[in-house]
This record gives sequence, structure tokens and C-alpha cells, in this order.
Amino acid sequence: MRPPLVELRGIVKAFPGVVANAGVDLTIAPGEVLALLGENGAGKSTLMQVLAGLYRPDAGTILIDGAPADLRSPGDAIARGIGMVHQHFRLVESFTVTENVLLGQGERRFLLRPAADHARVARIAGAHGLTVEPRAVVRQLSVGERQRVEILKMLYRDARVLVLDEPTAVLTPQEVAPLFAAIRRIAGQGRAVVFISHKLDEVLAIADRIVVLRAGRVAGEAQPAETTPRALARLMVGHDVDRPPRPVAAPGAIVLELRGVDATGEGGRRALHAVSLAVRAGEIVGVAGVAGNGQRELAEVVAGLRPPEAGEICLDGVGIGHLDSRARWRLGIAYVPEDRLAEGLIAPFPLAENAVLRDYARPPVGRGPLFDRAAARARAAAIVERFQVRAPHVDTPVRHLSGGNQQRLLVGRETWRRPRVLVAMHPTRGLDVDATASVHRLLLSLRAEGVAVLLLSESLDELFALADRIAVLHRGRVAGERPTAAATREEIGLLMAGAVP
Repeated sequence: MRPPLVELRGIVKAFPGVVANAGVDLTIAPGEVLALLGENGAGKSTLMQVLAGLYRPDAGTILIDGAPADLRSPGDAIARGIGMVHQHFRLVESFTVTENVLLGQGERRFLLRPAADHARVARIAGAHGLTVEPRAVVRQLSVGERQRVEILKMLYRDARVLVLDEPTAVLTPQEVAPLFAAIRRIAGQGRAVVFISHKLDEVLAIADRIVVLRAGRVAGEAQPAETTPRALARLMVGHDVDRPPRPVAAPGAIVLELRGVDATGEGGRRALHAVSLAVRAGEIVGVAGVAGNGQRELAEVVAGLRPPEAGEICLDGVGIGHLDSRARWRLGIAYVPEDRLAEGLIAPFPLAENAVLRDYARPPVGRGPLFDRAAARARAAAIVERFQVRAPHVDTPVRHLSGGNQQRLLVGRETWRRPRVLVAMHPTRGLDVDATASVHRLLLSLRAEGVAVLLLSESLDELFALADRIAVLHRGRVAGERPTAAATREEIGLLMAGAVP
């Protein structure tokens, strides 16, 4: 067996009130795809950020090629062959692919060499199976193509260890296969790939070896051929995780209805075309579609964040298209946005203040011009308990919470007062199996209480598990709608591609 590229010995990393890594030992071998699993807050991302030079360990040793390495910055890590692709992309959207790849290279030039640079980026992309046009402007690329640019940035720097943090969380099913092919090709060249994910089926499909973290420590290691998703989930959370049953629906009257709604998206393009859709009380209507086909605009139109250009939006038969998001919230429309940090939470603010962002001006939190901090803390403590948000205390800044705990807080805040309508966009993105099951149970309980739920998800498994009906968006239009019990994945996939099955 070849010696490891990287060894982590006894890595300890703590933050105020939180021990993220408590003496972790890990080896990364050349030519392997190492999957790193763990529930939200288990310490996966922190451990890899230590390796990538973003954090300095409080204790422990990093060895690269058998020699101790003092990684004081990401630049030090990249110089030693360690590259990390983060879940949230770090690209300049107005730059081309090549310009993003070259950005921060530190090369001093007096003359630009665009043709040569484009050619070099194209060669690297072709050698690793990463199809992308070097001259394309990033804002024109799909999510999958942007991820390839992030990987290209690391390969251009000749990274020998490539860390991918939740690489499929924002990809459609059609984009996962090319990514996996590229990962296999990269590992086949003698590089190592660390694959951080919560998607157990994908881990079993791509990994050569699986390491599971729990509570900041290594809980176990497994070979994909010798384990199962259920066994991995048990190792991650310490108990069996079962999918909640979906009782037979008993939908009531129409609560939310869209009639011929048009909406404009980014850059002035028409994003929604004559969309008509209804959601009844006690019903979950799922919306499927390849990313960029109007899902985001649909969610924002219903939530009041994007005005409709034409058509009607009705709540209990009354038009609300002219109302803003605050007015719609007060009428009972709750919203879990696609990007929790950019649109749902304020990262530097404490948990307590984020818990009452919707209610800061209303009793008991808001008392005239005064803000009752004790009432805000009490509300936050109740959300923490009910939704199992793991945080040292309610005054912890939200940026110090794991992504899964941020999502639990957001879902808890939006559903604290039972809404009439819940618009949930990718509510389990980035969540571990236990947290995902918790959110699924919550959505089903809201359905049982008569809430109308509009669920937009990139996971067909999630839609088939929760939705009573599935509508498919293609190029901003409703391409079709099917009762879930009568639909097949093949049929929904054809509708997503614009074909009529």
C-alpha cells in the first residue's frame, strides 16, 4: 500500500462553547475517494477547513508526504497541494471561466495572454473530464458548470488532495453523473478526493472508503461493499433512522391559487409563463424541475419577494398579488428560502435575534418602540428545544452553527406560528439523515394540521416521499401535473426534460 498523502493526528479545534474536533485521526491515500460522513455539527467541514488552512488546529499534527506541515493560510495549503471546493461557490460572476481560474494565482504579468490562458484552461478541463467553455462568463453558467470551475481552480494549482464539501447539494440528478465521472478520473490520476456528503446512496456509489465522524470524533470506518445506508445512518447518529410514514391525505378547500401568473427573473428575462397551480388545505404539492426553470421565481412570487407581471395570486380566494412579503407573512404565508444565509438568516446576529426576525415589532417581542430581549431569548429557547437546534446558547452568532442547525432554526422560526401556507424551497438541502427525517416529519405534521404546503425540491426521492401531487416546471411553464401515487420517476423525468410522456 502506498504511503498516505496526508495524515491528521489528534486534531483538536474548538470554538466558543463548541468542540468541533476532539482528537481526530485521519489518513488520505493517493488514488482514493474518501467519503467523510457525519450528522450536522459532527465536525466534518471544520476538519477539512483545518486541512485547507482556513483554521489553525488548537492541537494535533498535519503531515503531508510524511513531513509535518504548518498550514497558516489557504495559500500555504494550496502550495502543499491541498485544495477545497466549498458548498457555496466563490466565483466572480462577471468574469470568464479563465479569469476566475487565474484569479489569485499571484502571477506577475505585464501583458495579457488570453488565447494562451483559455487554451491552458481548456487542456486541464479536458484532461479531467470537466466540460466547460473557458471564454464563458460565469453568470451564464449552470450550477453544475460553476462547480466545475471551482474544481478547475484547484486543479490549475495542481492540487493533489481535492476536498469537495457537499458537492451534490446544489446539483440536479442529471448533473451528478458527470461530476462522479470527473471524480473517478481525478482519483485515477493518483490524486485523492475527499467527498463530504449526507447522501448515503451517493457515498456508496462513489467512495473507496468511508469514515464517519460523530460529536467531533471518528465513530467508525467502513468499506462501501460491506455496509448499507441504514448501518451508516446508525453510525452517524447513534440510532436507527426511519422514514416517517405518510398518512392518506384528506385535502380540504383551496388555500393558495395561482392563475396565469407571469414573472420576470434576473436580467429581465421572463421566468414564469402563465403558471396556474392550486394547493389545498392539508395537502403537499411538490414542484419538480431542473434548476433554472422558474422554481426560485415561483417561490418568491408566492412569498411576496417578486411581483407578478400578470395573473392572480389568491389566498382563500382573495387576491394578494399586490401585497409585500411582510403583509403576506401576517396573513399566514411562511417561507423557507433556497439560500438560508443569503435570504433567511443574518449570520453575525445571535440565534435569539434570528429567531424573531419576523416578529420583532409585535408583542411579546416588540413593545411599541422597545425590543424585549428576554422575550426574544425565550422564543429562541423554545425553538431550540422543539426543533433540536444544537447551539451552546441562544446568544451564539448564527454563523457559528452548522448548516443543518441553521436550517433547523430557519424552519422552526417560519413554522412557529402555524401558517396557512408554507412555501419550502429545498428545505433539507445540506441536512444529515436525522435532520432530514425531522423536517419531513414536520412537513407531514403541518399537512395533518391543515396547512397548505408548496414544496420545491431537487430531490425526486423527497417529492415522492412527501408530496400528494407533483407539478413539473420546464422553462417557466407547468409542463404537467400528476398525483404522486399514479406517477413514476421516469414520467416526471421526461416532463423535467420537456418531453411529454
